[in-house]
Amino acid sequence: MSKPLSFYRSYFLSKTMSFLRRRNGTDSSKTRVADPNIKKDGADDDDKKKDQYKIPQRRNYGSKKWSCWDNCCWFIGFICSIWWFCLFLYNTMPDSIPQFVTMAITGPLPDPPGVKLRKEGLTANHPVVLVPGVVTGGLELWEGRHCAEGLLGKRLWGGSFGEFYKRPLCWLEHISLDNDTGFDPPGIRVRPVTGLVAADYFATGYFVWAVVIANLAHIGYEEKSLYMAAYDWRLSFQNTEIRDQSLTRIKSNIELLVATHGGKKVVVLPHSMGVQYFLHFMKWVETPAPRGGGGGPDWCAKHIKAIMNIGAPFLGSPKSIALHFSIEVRDIAALRAQAPGLLDKDVLGLQTFKHLMRMFRTWDATFSMIPKGGETIWGGLDWSPETETVNNSAKKGTDNSTRNTGGNGNICNTKGVNYGRLISFSKDWAETHSSKIERVDFKHVAKGDKLTNSSNCDIWLEYHEMGNRAIKAVADHKVYTAGSILDLLHYVAPKLMARGASHFSYGIADDLDDPKYDQYKYWSNPLETKLPNAPDMEIYSLYGVGLPTERGYIYKVAPPSDCSIPFQIDTSVDGDSEDSCLKGGVFSGDGDETVPIISAGFMCAKGWRGKTRFNPSGIRTYNREYKHAPPANLLEGRGTQSGSHVDLLGNFALIEDVLRVAAGATGEDIGGDRVYSDIFKWSERINIKL
Repeated sequence: MSKPLSFYRSYFLSKTMSFLRRRNGTDSSKTRVADPNIKKDGADDDDKKKDQYKIPQRRNYGSKKWSCWDNCCWFIGFICSIWWFCLFLYNTMPDSIPQFVTMAITGPLPDPPGVKLRKEGLTANHPVVLVPGVVTGGLELWEGRHCAEGLLGKRLWGGSFGEFYKRPLCWLEHISLDNDTGFDPPGIRVRPVTGLVAADYFATGYFVWAVVIANLAHIGYEEKSLYMAAYDWRLSFQNTEIRDQSLTRIKSNIELLVATHGGKKVVVLPHSMGVQYFLHFMKWVETPAPRGGGGGPDWCAKHIKAIMNIGAPFLGSPKSIALHFSIEVRDIAALRAQAPGLLDKDVLGLQTFKHLMRMFRTWDATFSMIPKGGETIWGGLDWSPETETVNNSAKKGTDNSTRNTGGNGNICNTKGVNYGRLISFSKDWAETHSSKIERVDFKHVAKGDKLTNSSNCDIWLEYHEMGNRAIKAVADHKVYTAGSILDLLHYVAPKLMARGASHFSYGIADDLDDPKYDQYKYWSNPLETKLPNAPDMEIYSLYGVGLPTERGYIYKVAPPSDCSIPFQIDTSVDGDSEDSCLKGGVFSGDGDETVPIISAGFMCAKGWRGKTRFNPSGIRTYNREYKHAPPANLLEGRGTQSGSHVDLLGNFALIEDVLRVAAGATGEDIGGDRVYSDIFKWSERINIKL
C-alpha cells in the first residue's frame, strides 16, 4: 500500500507545481519548492505560502507619460543651463566681442557726449553743482525704534529697498515725518546721504545722475570740482535749513568751489523739485541773517554763471493734486482697476493705499508741486492756454479744437478737451459748458456725520472726519480748476493744508515790493518773488516733449467703507476716439510724463524773458526742448534720446548742452532757444502783468 500512495502523492505534487509555474509565468529555476510538511494553521499561513511563490514585477518606466510638473522642471533646468552657459561665455570672451555683437545689431554706437567733446578739445572749466529732485536722493538711518535694530547708517530710501520688504510697517514708520512738527518723529533720525553717491542711482541699475557724472568725468571733472547738494527732500525747504543747515552747506560749498577754481563761477544743475529748492536758496542766500544766509544782494552774481534747470516744475504739476487727493496717478489708477480692492485690503497688516497716503501727506516738500498761478496760468472752466476756448464750441456751434502735437507727431486729439478743469466728477461735467453746470458750494457743508466705526481709523487721513454728506457735496461741485483746487484740499484735509500753507504759496504777486513777500513761504514760487540782481547770469529750462503727460482727471466717489479713501480716478472713462486725450480717466497733454510744458517752459518763455517785474536785472533765459525718441532695442536700456522726466538725465543732447556750458559756452554759443512745442504761442495766451 505504501508504494501506490507514494506514487499518487508524487504525481499530485508534480501536477500542482506545474500548474503554479504556468500561472506565475516562471520557469522551475526561479520557483521555490514548497515544503510539503508545512502545516496549514489558518488564513495567515495560506497568505504566507502564497507570498513565497510571488516574484517582484519589474516596473516599465518607459511607458509613463510626463506630467506638467516634469515639463516645468525640465524647462526651468534648460533655461538655467543656457543662462549659465551664456554667462560663462560672456565672462570668458574678450571685452570687444559683446560690443561687436551690439554694433552688429544696432550699428555703430555713437560716442558719449563726454568722449565726443573731449575729442573736440573741451575740458573742465566751471565747477558744477548738482541739485537732486524729490525722491531721487538717498536717505539713511541714524537713530530708530527697536524694530529697526541693525540698520544704523544704512539706507532706508534708495539702493535695494531691502528693508521695505523685510519690515514694511517699521520702514513706513521711519520714513514718515511727524504730522504736527514736519520733522522726524521722536526717537527717529533719518538723514540725507552725502556725496555724489547720494543720487547717482535711485535703485540698483536705475541711474539718476550717474550718466551726467560719467560724462563730466570724460572732460576732466572729478569730485573736487563737482558737488551734490543733497538735502532731505521730505522736509519743507526752510526746514532743511532749520534741522540740517542744508542751505548753509550749499552756500559754503559753492563759495569753496569758486575760491578753489580761481574765481570761476559755478554752473548749477537742478532737477525736478530741486529747481524750486534752488529758487528758494537764491532768495534765502541774499536775505540778511538770521532769516537768510546773509550773502547780500550780489551773492548770486559773484558765484553763479548759469542755472540749467532740468525737467523744471516751476509752476507745479497736476500729478501732485491727484497724489494729495487720492494717492493716485495714471499708473496706480490702472493697477487699481486691474486688481479692484487689492491695494485697499489689509495684507499682512499693510493697507497699501492708506499707508501710502499717510506717508505721502507727511512729506511737506510735496506741497511745492501743487500748481501755482491759479486759472491765469492753468486755465479756467472754459479755456486753457494749450487749447484756447475749446468748450466755447458748445455755445457758439463751432469747432475750435486743436491737435496737441508737441512737435513730435500726434500726442492726442484735444477736441472737446478743456485742460482748465483739473478735476471733474464725470466725463459729462468735463465737457459741458460752464453755463450749464449747477454746482454746490461744498465749503459751507458741515462735516457732522462721521463714517461708521471711524474711531478705528488709526491712519491719519482726515477723510474719516468728513462724513457722507461732505463727500457728496465735494462730488456735487462737479468741476475744479486751479483756482478752486486749493479750496478743495483745504476742505478735505484742513490739518494737512494748514501745515503746508505755512511753507508754500501758490498765487501771483500784485506788488513784489510788498514786505510780505520777504517771508520764506513765497521764495519757491517764481510768480511771487524776484530773480536776483545778476545780469550776467543765465537761466535755462531744459525739458522733454512728445510724451503724454497728466493734465486733468475724471473722478468718482468710491463705494462707502470705513476708513477708506472716498475718491478714485474713474479708469472706466475714455474719449470718443482712438487718439483722444482722455484715457483711463486721465486727460493727457504734452510734456515729459510728469511736468506739462506750460509749467516747465512758461517762465523762461515769457515770465522771465527780458526785463520783467519777476526778472528786474534782465537775466538771459533760454528754452531748450528735447523730443522724445524711445530706445531702438533692449540693448539701449532707457535710451539716449529719451524725453522722460528722469530718463532725460541720460539724454545725449541734453548732456552735450550741459557740458558745453560747463566748459565755458553761453546760451548763444549752443544755439539759443530750441523749441518743438507751441510754448511761446501758449505763453502769449496767458494774460499776466509783467
